[in-house]
Amino acid sequence: MENAIATRVATRWWRDAVIYQVYVRSFADGNGDGIGDLLGVRSRLRYLSGLGVDAVWLTPFYPSPMADFGYDVADYRDVDPVFGSLADAKELIHDAHRHGLRIIVDVVPNHTSDRHPWFQAALRAAPGSPEREYYIFRDGRGAQGELPPNDWQSIFGGPAWTRLPDGQWYLHLFAPEQPDLNWEHPPVREEFADILRFWLDLGVDGFRIDVAHGMIKAPGLPDVGRPDQVRMIGSEVVPFFDQDGVHEIHRAWRRILDSYAGERIGVAEAWAPSPERLADYVRPDELHQAFNFHFLFAPWDAETFKEVIRKSLHTAGLVGAPSTWVLSNHDVKRHVTRYGGGEAGARRARAAALLTLALPGSAYVYQGEELGLPEVLDLPEEYLQDPQRLRDPDSGRDGCRVPLPWTKARPFGFAPPGADASWLPMPDSWGDLSVEAQEQDPGSALHLYRAALRLRRELPGLGDGSLTWLDSPEGSLAFARGDGFVCTVNMSDRPLEPAVDGELLLASAPLVVSDGVARLAPDSAAWWRER
Repeated sequence: MENAIATRVATRWWRDAVIYQVYVRSFADGNGDGIGDLLGVRSRLRYLSGLGVDAVWLTPFYPSPMADFGYDVADYRDVDPVFGSLADAKELIHDAHRHGLRIIVDVVPNHTSDRHPWFQAALRAAPGSPEREYYIFRDGRGAQGELPPNDWQSIFGGPAWTRLPDGQWYLHLFAPEQPDLNWEHPPVREEFADILRFWLDLGVDGFRIDVAHGMIKAPGLPDVGRPDQVRMIGSEVVPFFDQDGVHEIHRAWRRILDSYAGERIGVAEAWAPSPERLADYVRPDELHQAFNFHFLFAPWDAETFKEVIRKSLHTAGLVGAPSTWVLSNHDVKRHVTRYGGGEAGARRARAAALLTLALPGSAYVYQGEELGLPEVLDLPEEYLQDPQRLRDPDSGRDGCRVPLPWTKARPFGFAPPGADASWLPMPDSWGDLSVEAQEQDPGSALHLYRAALRLRRELPGLGDGSLTWLDSPEGSLAFARGDGFVCTVNMSDRPLEPAVDGELLLASAPLVVSDGVARLAPDSAAWWRER
């Protein structure tokens, strides 16, 4: 079959792409061991193509001891046996392109696994040796060097330093099994340039860059001077994140991406203390996109959403970049639960989907979002494995990583018949939320997403571009896109008259009709074509 990607006219596809995030471990199990894998992803490409997304972002599948579920990489040029083989990765890329889907893979440049050959060599070598230049080793403070080199804290809790038997300390801003690389050491930069080229040569269409704000540390590694360092990230200046030097790295990577045909892209997972600082990551000579976490964390309130959208569009526009919109991912509670859970959370999530897909720029869909899956809050203690729980038991991310239900009956089609139990258990109630169940229900979340994504492709006013805010009742939003498209969102608890006179294209909930007037239901959204 002809390659669907190759036949497309080259466009700036990434400016309005809808990108589906696959958390590989939990998407689909192809070999029956209870863990999702690349074979499982390949088996569901037709589903993703039918959903209407443009690209698939795969979380790390590299060889790893799994101290942080793959974000501790031991080899950046191979596939962990639990996920398959390098041949499986090549076939997945090829098959995705045949289905008209692009593939984006994670790259993790801030740190490696402690099992990486570089770190193992550093452990065997003496302090001050060339092998230790690849990481950030320092002598401790105190009379005998018994205190950490500074007061930096790990994102997962506790000190960001671990002491070795020879007395030196090494930096790990995440788990102790994830030592930070020394990006001031030229061989580190050369290695990652080669890693990018390796995967680009295999045909990937881009990279999601983990902790894109973290590779460079402030000179001298100064103390922060505060105990609440994790809460400072993304709102205040810290010496271990968002240093100016990271931009030199991203500019070098952009040159590599631009040297390949097909508009390969870089997507920054970046936290910065201001919108302007975040916009620096997507300047014309740097990365193509940066995740918009301000939108993700906005509470269900019309004025708050409007302000976040305004600021996001303004900030991205300063550097000519597209905004990105994301409601959930593998690191946060699913938005059905964040928006209140139960029926209210489900209604709001459906409305948020139409709002998100109507906004200018690129949208991300986290696997299972199109099914309206909630966070699983009652996983048995023996299954909880997320290292972030070391900082705070309530901040564990296992609940948003529960495998997807594909069929109505247990074991829900996640794995082939007779397979092992899934690595995280699925609630009994998820049969009703499965793909199979929702395909049979025209009013399901899955049908809503498919319809919205189809219209997004068909309507010229959606995708990249601008929006115009319209007057709307208190507790609601309304904006116009292109030639005659209007999106209205009711975030209040009462029916509201929509601020538009037109043909209804799609609604997240049936309109409420009384006295001959059609009103938006509470916690709902609608798309219109103006008369």
